[in-house]
Amino acid sequence: MYNRDSLNEGGYRYSYQIVHRTIGRVRFRIPGLGSSPRRAEKLQWYLEQTPDIVYVRINQAACSLLIQYQPGSAIEQQLPDLLLDYLDRLSGELPEPEVETEVQASPTEASLEPSDEGEWSSLRLPLTASLLALVCRFPRWAFLRPVAAIALLAAAFPVAKRAWKSAIEQHRLNIDCLDLLALSLSGAQGKLLTPALTITLHEFGDIIREQTARSTEIQTTNLMDAIGHFAWVKSGDSPPQQVRSDRVQVGDTVVVYPGEQIPVDGTVIQGAAIVDQQSLTGEAMPVARQVGERVFASTLVRSGQLYLRAERVGNQTRAAASIELLQKAPVHDTRMANYAEKLADRLILPSLLLASIVLMASRDPARAAAILTLDFVTGIRVSIPTAFLGALSHTTRHGVLVRSGRTLEQLAEVDTIVFDKTGTLTQGTIAIAGVQTVEAGLSAQRILQLAAAAEQRLNHPVAEAIVEHVKAQNLEIPVRGEWTYEVGLGVRAQVEGIEVLVGSERFLQQAGVEWGDGRATEADCWQSLIYVACDRHFQGAIQYRDPLRPESRNLIGALQRDYGIELHLLTGDRAQRAAQVAQELGIPPHHVYAEAFPEQKAKVVRDLHRAGRTVAFVGDGLNDSVALAYADVSVSFEKGSEIARETADVVLMNNNLLDLLEAIAISRQTRALIDQNTMLVVIPNLVALGLASSMGLNPLVATAIHNGSAIASGMNSLRPLVQHQLDSR
Repeated sequence: MYNRDSLNEGGYRYSYQIVHRTIGRVRFRIPGLGSSPRRAEKLQWYLEQTPDIVYVRINQAACSLLIQYQPGSAIEQQLPDLLLDYLDRLSGELPEPEVETEVQASPTEASLEPSDEGEWSSLRLPLTASLLALVCRFPRWAFLRPVAAIALLAAAFPVAKRAWKSAIEQHRLNIDCLDLLALSLSGAQGKLLTPALTITLHEFGDIIREQTARSTEIQTTNLMDAIGHFAWVKSGDSPPQQVRSDRVQVGDTVVVYPGEQIPVDGTVIQGAAIVDQQSLTGEAMPVARQVGERVFASTLVRSGQLYLRAERVGNQTRAAASIELLQKAPVHDTRMANYAEKLADRLILPSLLLASIVLMASRDPARAAAILTLDFVTGIRVSIPTAFLGALSHTTRHGVLVRSGRTLEQLAEVDTIVFDKTGTLTQGTIAIAGVQTVEAGLSAQRILQLAAAAEQRLNHPVAEAIVEHVKAQNLEIPVRGEWTYEVGLGVRAQVEGIEVLVGSERFLQQAGVEWGDGRATEADCWQSLIYVACDRHFQGAIQYRDPLRPESRNLIGALQRDYGIELHLLTGDRAQRAAQVAQELGIPPHHVYAEAFPEQKAKVVRDLHRAGRTVAFVGDGLNDSVALAYADVSVSFEKGSEIARETADVVLMNNNLLDLLEAIAISRQTRALIDQNTMLVVIPNLVALGLASSMGLNPLVATAIHNGSAIASGMNSLRPLVQHQLDSR
């Protein structure tokens, strides 16, 4: 992490830290940025007016500044000095907040903790007004009453300003309008302490809710700061050279020493190590990694040393991509959040009407003020985004990218899942299953050797599978002589003086092969056959298949048994093979659709949706992209086709189907959590409203109930995330 600071004329120290940089993009951490919204807004305006800067985004909660600029422009070198110049300029326009000026021993932790000075300072005036109102109740201090009244008016001014802006400029009544009316009713009675304490409770509640809602953003930022900022790159026989991690090229050899963070995603080509993956997956137990296994950026090498072949670098790594997606994920786009917003607007007039009726009937302004103070939706509006943001962070750490809160909400409602077969439930690769031989013919090993000799160096999946299978069996592949290949039929080759034919049944028939009594049949429709003949005599058939993924059976069983989800199978493969796969997995035959082209797959998804089902489609290929687009929730794999991966709402980054169960479990847990939050908010406010309407309720008590329920629901939203962190320790 690169740090820099400077002193302005007043002696105030500005500092920034470059936490991530790539071509055309840089992210700064500026301590104290979160304590002054006006300064952040003005800084963004300055930067947006600067030539060659194309995009600016400030995250005050994390004290983070992201700038995108034209690659290769002069601004690339000028940006650090320009940033300090703008900060110096702002110091002359706006009063400086008191912020921490020293860089701590752990810059990552220091940068993640925005100053709370600005937030808590908003309590100073309400607390002063409350203290003065309390003191002037004593006769000897009664002369302070005018001062207390002025302090109360000053404390109420922000509420009045927000209410005025909403009513006059936006032409709508909001919660601030109700609060202002409640304060006015209490003040009209000559009360000073009750409205002052009410404002204090409101400010305190707002601060707690804000800190609760942003805590998940700070936890999310931890992962970005955990990504290594340098890498040791080895070229040839020369010693490793240290370079910035975003300068590593795909294919480079990267060396990671004990105690260092892995800066790229890649495959181990030499060495072994114990790797701590908690920053990425949340799992506390380190794992052993050796040659041939994959490792990921942001994870830590605890012991051992690794040589990696870089496969994903910079913001293409899983950690960086996860954070980028999570930062962009809209969490306010859910039906429940939208419903809460609409409900808030619709309850304004009924609250005013009820307060007016109670005021006219009881002639007690305190009762009316209590009714205006109570609010059913503030807690819901705070807790819903917090719950979804926490859930998105949770899924990301489990290797599941969910693109929005809306997706998570729909995933909890899914009652039907449609699976593509090839590459989704199956591995999508050809594997040799066995060899059928004829009596008094060649052995299975000899048939495989001759077939591999004939098929070698042919660009065909079955040919490649045969050759790889023979190599895996440590069998020798004979030398091939003259050969000819007929597309769609098979290959004819001279091997050790024998004419070998390998191909379809029709190919051997056209060549006049004598079958004798040994013609093979596809008795198992789950397997296919490729026929082998030597010197025009049939010798046997090689069985091959597209095997199931190891986790497919467990996934299908869990979805049906634990979640009661209806499952369907879609494939462009033959009906017999589709039926066999469905039978092995326990999918009902009438839910199987074979020989389906992309438009037919989309039609099946649309028909299920029109029948009232909430449909998820799981696929990985180019031909699945249309069906993915029509599903309520689309699911693909990190190793799927690019268009399928980009179309999907949910991406399984570990390429493991069982992660879908984790995503569904988290989504349903989130829905249950939101139901709990709704009860936490509605029940106390409903009871308080009944008391305020019938018996009367002090506005101060009503404010405590209103804010207390909102804070409780916000804290409840973070409970699963906190519990997960405790469990992983």
